[in-house]
Amino acid sequence: MRQVTTELRVRTSGRGLYEVTDEITGWSGASDIATGLLTVFIRHTSASLLIQENADPDVLADLNSFFTQLVPDDPARYLHTAEGPDDMPAHIRSALTQTSLGIPVRDGRPVLGTWQGIYLFEHRTRPHDRKLALHLIGD
Repeated sequence: MRQVTTELRVRTSGRGLYEVTDEITGWSGASDIATGLLTVFIRHTSASLLIQENADPDVLADLNSFFTQLVPDDPARYLHTAEGPDDMPAHIRSALTQTSLGIPVRDGRPVLGTWQGIYLFEHRTRPHDRKLALHLIGD
């Protein structure tokens, strides 16, 4: 059993979903591990990870719209506003989604469905540099 790790940096331009499937697939394919388990972990509390449809951009627009309605940027609702009105809503959105994904790997590639992509979900309104820790274990 072998293990490899790396850190993927993603620059966001503000709130939204950023597909990272190609970067992750490229790294796993270059790892020489054909079969195993890939863990993707985001090292932040105001952004998260999703596996979501990557064929129709309306899905991403609807997800953004839903989270905007579910968790509004209203500083009157929250005690924690240290970094602005989007600070606490970003933490709540992260709590409702995922900070880590476990994805099987076969033939050196993440085993995703036909329309699935891996996304960083930025919950802050300003641009950020995000870090994803990637860990692949297998043979």
